[in-house]
Amino acid sequence: MRTFLTLTLASGLALAQTGLPDSVLARLNTEERVRLSKTLTEFKPQEPYFQSLLAKSLIQKTRDTQDFRYLDRASRILQEVLAGDGTNYEALRLRSQIHLERHEFREAAGNARRLIEREPMDPYNYGALGDALIELGDDDAAGDAYQRMVNLSPDLSSYNRAAYYRFLLGDAPGAIEVMKRAVAAGSLAEPEPLAWCLAQLGDLYLKQGETRPAEAAFAEALRVFPNHQESLAGMGRAAAAQGRFDGAIDWMKRSVAAAPVIDHVALLADYYTAAGKKGEADKQWKLVEFLDKLAEANKQIHNRNLAMVYLNHDMHLEKALQLALRELEVRGDIYTWDAVAWAFHKNGKHLEAAEAMKKALRLGTADPMLQHHASVIQEFLPVGGSR
Repeated sequence: MRTFLTLTLASGLALAQTGLPDSVLARLNTEERVRLSKTLTEFKPQEPYFQSLLAKSLIQKTRDTQDFRYLDRASRILQEVLAGDGTNYEALRLRSQIHLERHEFREAAGNARRLIEREPMDPYNYGALGDALIELGDDDAAGDAYQRMVNLSPDLSSYNRAAYYRFLLGDAPGAIEVMKRAVAAGSLAEPEPLAWCLAQLGDLYLKQGETRPAEAAFAEALRVFPNHQESLAGMGRAAAAQGRFDGAIDWMKRSVAAAPVIDHVALLADYYTAAGKKGEADKQWKLVEFLDKLAEANKQIHNRNLAMVYLNHDMHLEKALQLALRELEVRGDIYTWDAVAWAFHKNGKHLEAAEAMKKALRLGTADPMLQHHASVIQEFLPVGGSR
């Protein structure tokens, strides 16, 4: 790494013109990307390319750590770039990511549409637009955007989105086949995106109850990109699905060490409980409470994942309902409607739960969680199931 940095700094002026190859960046983990881009910005502070590279690395750091202070730093950097040149294309593209991370989906869609007008052949903008529209609940328009992305660039990134969309539409086997295309389109020269798609493939298998293929996908992801956080968690979930809770604990501990994602912390607590280790489970619940306070400090007034953790463990039910309803103010996708339905149910509002569940099931998504929630809610409805 030190040798690479020396070579990079020695050729800084050339890099300012040509940029770092994606294949080089993909070989670095997030922390290495942050250090490299920070060093480059110190070497040439006013170079927009280096500033955008740092902002992009900080956005990924936010995803890895769930610490939104990194996102705030990235946003400030992009504001500086755009203050100097309001037409800087890379900064504008990254602004779409900032909006998506902040759940500013309408702003993300608007930004993507403006960039499409400017560069209609750039597939990235259709992906960003589709991602925003999915979250807003505009499912058909999102599908059109994803199809346009696939048409322009049938590659790992577009196939990955197409697979997710197929899954949402209820075609789980088709989603698995398309995700395999995404994996086949990947390259060991860019291991992180490939690991992400393998983790998504593993998740699709798990949703179908196919634990062995799921484990194989997660293991391959860890082979191509060691310590991949989502794949570590996937191995834990696959082990738990087979009743191997000691193994599930080991895998999930590694995942939480890589990034304390609240869902995974709660799962680790569950695995400790299943293994009869209540003291260790209690420690994880304290971490959940800490992450809740951290989210509040970061002014996250909507947090669907935290709501679901509380709902699934009959904790803070009124707060969970408020979190889910606030989430509904900014996104209308099927999983937000599912969270709202489950929150209504847990708070004894079964008719409201049934109405929300209809919207969660609108696409016919073959997700066991949705089907379980719908079945439980149905049991609590009065005869006739409607008002």
